[in-house]
Amino acid sequence: MGIQGNEKRSLFSKGINMKAIVCKEFGPPSNLVLEDIESPKPKANEVLVSVKACGLNFPDTLIIQGLYQFKPELPFTPGSDIAGIVKEVGEAVSHLKKGDAVFGFVMNGGYAEEVIVSASACFKKPPQMDYPIAASFMMAYGTSYHALKDRAKLKEGETLLVLGASGGVGLAAVELGKLMGANVIAAASSSEKLELCKSYGADSVINYNEDDLKSCIKELTNGKGVDVVYDPVGGDYSEKALRGMAWEGRYLVVGFAAGEIPKIPLNLALLKGCSIVGVFWGSFAMKTPKKNGQNTMELMKWYAEGKLNPHIHKVYPLNEATHALEEMMARNVKGKVVIECSS
Repeated sequence: MGIQGNEKRSLFSKGINMKAIVCKEFGPPSNLVLEDIESPKPKANEVLVSVKACGLNFPDTLIIQGLYQFKPELPFTPGSDIAGIVKEVGEAVSHLKKGDAVFGFVMNGGYAEEVIVSASACFKKPPQMDYPIAASFMMAYGTSYHALKDRAKLKEGETLLVLGASGGVGLAAVELGKLMGANVIAAASSSEKLELCKSYGADSVINYNEDDLKSCIKELTNGKGVDVVYDPVGGDYSEKALRGMAWEGRYLVVGFAAGEIPKIPLNLALLKGCSIVGVFWGSFAMKTPKKNGQNTMELMKWYAEGKLNPHIHKVYPLNEATHALEEMMARNVKGKVVIECSS
């Protein structure tokens, strides 16, 4: 099902030369329209990228509804994870040139044929990495690596529990946790999703639609509990996971895909001697670009060595972006969904 709306209205408007998905009012994906709009111009420290692909992330479904931590000014184009070819560079940019194949991160604007990217958040794409993979990498792996390395300081031999483990960031956390030497427990809502988690390195799995999360944690850890919880889900599972933590564990607050922000009894943090740690990779990337750049280079090295392999659920054309968002909201996606923005 393609996007209708105002697609034809401005097709021949003067000075307009790129297509973009536009959110004009907060609401469901069906509110989005595909329009021809004017191509942007880069400032001194920016690059203009012809977008080949844009990864869809769960926060996109919240941003278009006005339910995310920040609300972009209307109208806006959603999408953060982009990959494409540099079309134009700002005068202060030295590490990129016109024609370079790149991937990068923007706060919004990715569901379009062209987008402006800060030079500090734009990286050369490895030749062996295709555009859908590159567009699936930055937010999922960047978030999970920042969470496990910088926020949890995950150590080899520790036990990591990943909630929502078959999603984009969850699957990346499973893969990275195993690579970093942890014993990984993956929790998801179906046996099919958990089979995918096993193929990405999970040592144990929990189907939290069928089994009690806290009891399973206790059984799998011989009563000790888990050292680190990676939680992009929120909702009813958060408190159960926190009750299953080991002494001096670290609980990573990554997101709220369940739609409900849980209220945690703080006496649990006291009793467990544990830390509740916030993870907001987007702000980390913007506030500390050098640290984010270092993390990105480490992830690229692992990818080049064949140690990381993003799972692509499906690639949609730009005019089917609404359907892609609806599939994610219906919890039908395993791994990453990608929007193909230009040929």
